[in-house]
Amino acid sequence: MKSSEKFIAGLIVGAAAGVLAALFLQSEKGKEFMNDVKDAAASAGDGLEDLLQKGKDFAADMANKTKEDVSSL
Repeated sequence: MKSSEKFIAGLIVGAAAGVLAALFLQSEKGKEFMNDVKDAAASAGDGLEDLLQKGKDFAADMANKTKEDVSSL
């Protein structure tokens, strides 16, 4: 198969996949799926924020403890 034939085949397959994805996302199940994805992403973002804050708090506590230990020397 020539390079140009591979390109055209890939273009056709990609276009078909795009059409199928668009049809799916326009259906009720597709809309429900997207809402589920959005909710999951929001939950993950909230969890990440909490984790980052815990990390910052831990780092600040360790820095303070280190300062106290150095001062006591």
